[in-house]
Amino acid sequence: MPATGRTFIIAGAGISGMTLALALAKFGATVVVLERNPTVQEFGAGLQISPNARHVLDGLGLSEALDAVSFQPEALDVYPQHQTVPAVSMELGQLMQDRFGAPYAVMHRADLANVLYKACRRFANIDILFGVRNWDVVSHARGVSVAIDDAAGQSRTSRADAFIGADGVHSQTRQGVLNGPQARFGHRIAWRTLVPTDSVAGQIDLNRVSIFLGAGFHLVCYPLPYRRQVNLAMFMPGQPSHEAEQPSPQRPGPRVQALMAAAGKSWTAWPLFTVETGTWNDGNVGLVGDAAHAMVPFQAQGAAMGIEDAGVLAPLLVHQKDPATALTLYAKARQDRVSQVAAHSAKNGRIFHMGWPMSVARDMVMTLEGPRGHLRRLDWIYRHNVTEQNSKSGPNA
Repeated sequence: MPATGRTFIIAGAGISGMTLALALAKFGATVVVLERNPTVQEFGAGLQISPNARHVLDGLGLSEALDAVSFQPEALDVYPQHQTVPAVSMELGQLMQDRFGAPYAVMHRADLANVLYKACRRFANIDILFGVRNWDVVSHARGVSVAIDDAAGQSRTSRADAFIGADGVHSQTRQGVLNGPQARFGHRIAWRTLVPTDSVAGQIDLNRVSIFLGAGFHLVCYPLPYRRQVNLAMFMPGQPSHEAEQPSPQRPGPRVQALMAAAGKSWTAWPLFTVETGTWNDGNVGLVGDAAHAMVPFQAQGAAMGIEDAGVLAPLLVHQKDPATALTLYAKARQDRVSQVAAHSAKNGRIFHMGWPMSVARDMVMTLEGPRGHLRRLDWIYRHNVTEQNSKSGPNA
C-alpha cells in the first residue's frame, strides 16, 4: 500500500490501540503509538473473541496467528446454582463459523497482544514508543502537536493529523484533553486466575466454556490449551480491597467449590469500572475502546467493541479529507451500537446473579430456549461486520 502522507498518533499500545495502528498502517499511514509501560502489557487472563471482532482481525491478516494461540469451544454449558449438570449447552464451534462467517474463540489477553505487537513490528510505518513518561497534545488547524517525554527523560514535539486516545478506562485523553468524566466504579469485582488444566479436568468439560450461576455471583471457566491452563473468572459485588483477600461466594455448590479449591489463593481482584461519555472527539482528537466506552464484561464484548472501533475509524481517517470529520462520523457510526451492547451486558449481570425465586424462572427460560436460542438473541451482536460495511459504503461515505 502506498504511503498516504498522513500521520496519526495513538496513546496506548493495548488491544484497541494496536488494532487501530495496524488498520491505519495497512492503508499506508504513518503511525506513532505512545505507551507508558516498558513493554506490551496485557494484564488479566482469558479473553473471548466473537465473530464480529474476528472479522476485523482476520481482515488485518491475523487469522493464522490467532488460530495458533486460541481455542474454539464446542459449546457453552450453563450451570444453575448447586446443579451438577448444565441447564443448557449453547452450541458454538463450527456452528458459529457457518452462521457468522468467522469463529468464536477464547485465548489469553497477552497472547492476543503479542500477536498484534508482532504484526505491528512488520510495518516500517508503525513506531511504538515504550516507557513514555508523559505527553501533552494541542490541537490546531493543521492537526495536532504532541509534546512527548520519553523513557530517557528527553522531550520532543511531534506533529500529526490526529491524536487518538486508546489509553483505557482511566484515559488521560478523555479526562485531560476532552474534559470527559472519570470512570465509574460499579461496586463489582472480577476475581481472575489461571489454573493447570489437570487440576480441574474432572469438574468441567475441557472442550467447552462453563458458566456457573449463583445468587450474587457467577463463575466463567474456559480452557486455554496453548498455555495448558484454564481461565477462571469469578464476578461478585465488592470493593477494592487488600490483594491478600480472596473471593468467598455464598452457597457456591460442589463444582464451584472444587474449582475454587484448585485455584487456592491465586485469585487477583480487578475492580470493574465503566465509562459513559457522549464526547468521543473534539476536533482531531478522539477516543477508541475502553477510553470511550468501558463496559461490564457480562457479554464478553469489551475488547470486541474496541476492535470494531478500529475497523470503523481507520478507513475514515485515511479517506476523509478532514480528520475531525472522520472522527465525528466514526462517533456517529459507533455510539448507538456500543450503548446497546453495554446495556445488554449490564442486563446480563442482573440476570446472572438472580436469587430464588427469579432464578427458577430464568433457568426455565434458558432450558426452553435450547442449544441454539442464544443465536437468535445475540445475532445482532455477532453478525455485525464492520469490514463488510466499509466495503459497501465506500471511501467517502
